[in-house]
Amino acid sequence: MSMPLMRHISWYLIIAMFIIGITPKADAGLAPSAMIAMSQADRPADLEKIQKVIELKMVSERLEKFGLTQDEIQARLGNLSDQQIHKLALQIDDIKVGGDALGVIIALLVIAILVVVLLQLTGQRVIVTK
Repeated sequence: MSMPLMRHISWYLIIAMFIIGITPKADAGLAPSAMIAMSQADRPADLEKIQKVIELKMVSERLEKFGLTQDEIQARLGNLSDQQIHKLALQIDDIKVGGDALGVIIALLVIAILVVVLLQLTGQRVIVTK
């Protein structure tokens, strides 16, 4: 292979891996109809799930900063309808703690490894001077 062709292929691969690496992860699945989702609402189970999250130290401290006591929180939860409680419980399930930093780090490492391999294959050297 000639050097200009290898250079074009190298740049194409670098750009392709960069684009693949920065695209966000998309989760796909079947979306239940509203009627089925609301019929599966189990108020005691949803309240228990919400209560477990509220009992976490970080969440309870944040609620205290907003000026809410445990009694006020329980009173507000008692005023919610079954659909509102179920919706809140579903939103708690969708919370991602810590984000997706691991995927970005892995993508950057793969790109760096590909660049090193391509430089080795083409016989190029990178010299850093001050």
